[in-house]
Amino acid sequence: MRSSFSNPLPDLPSGLQVLERGWLSANSIVFTGDGGDGPSAVIDSGYGTHAAQTVALVQAALGGQALERLFNTHLHSDHCGGNAALQAHYPALHTAIPPGQAPQVARWDRLALGFETTGQHCQPFKFDSTLQPGSALRLGGADWQIHAAPGHDPHAVIFFEPASRTLISGDALWENGFGVVFPELDGADAFGEVAATLDLIEQLDPAVVIPGHGPVFALRPDVLLKARQRLDAFVSDPLRHARHAVKVLLKFKLLEVQRQPLAEFTQWVSATPYFELIRQRFFAEMPLALWISQLCTELVGAGLARQDGADIVNA
Repeated sequence: MRSSFSNPLPDLPSGLQVLERGWLSANSIVFTGDGGDGPSAVIDSGYGTHAAQTVALVQAALGGQALERLFNTHLHSDHCGGNAALQAHYPALHTAIPPGQAPQVARWDRLALGFETTGQHCQPFKFDSTLQPGSALRLGGADWQIHAAPGHDPHAVIFFEPASRTLISGDALWENGFGVVFPELDGADAFGEVAATLDLIEQLDPAVVIPGHGPVFALRPDVLLKARQRLDAFVSDPLRHARHAVKVLLKFKLLEVQRQPLAEFTQWVSATPYFELIRQRFFAEMPLALWISQLCTELVGAGLARQDGADIVNA
């Protein structure tokens, strides 16, 4: 397992494998269920365009076992986009999701779930139960606590195993920060929720963190300090956060398409409602076409994309 931490990581719990994915898909955590003390399970299933890869990786990790349980830390497309494929491959699979958006999933409301407004893909999936904060799951011979972790997503949960002090953090904490605070873009006051979730993680005092993106890492004081400094910068300058969020969304699309005529890419941005919502809320003085052109130029300038003739290319 890769890590930028120079000292060895604490051992992960027995029977747990981390499938570290590229940034288009969230990491998937696999519990093999060896020994019969808890079911085989997966936490988070990646993005829809990687669904076949998710199924293949899970099959390999389980070594021929059936997958019995599927859980999601939250319902952003890069964390639940493989749910439908796993359910199709394992018909008896029991799926549990955070409770906050259960009604929207039950009626498959793509608009309320955010997939339609962001222009992202997620095949309809079903769920069988919800992950109630304050409860626990028996996985890999250990009891994993479920905690609410709002901020990046108001309905997110994290999983903590106190004996090994292992945290599955989703997008609540990465080694270099945390996920975009999307409720702030929608007009909610969510920076305080990010702070409260960081305080919760500090109180849990994990030794090792399995993030939604990036390598497993040991929790050091500088990780939380860096996250709090990042949060303070966003609180003091919400426009900075909005600019960051838009670039993240554009980069996500580039990761998906890899290469596209710039005219088609800008047309997609113009036709995707979430970008106009952000522009009207934070950058209303700038015409849409000029704003998009400036954003694409900034992506190239930051080394996140490059222009090749008439195409914009992921970098």
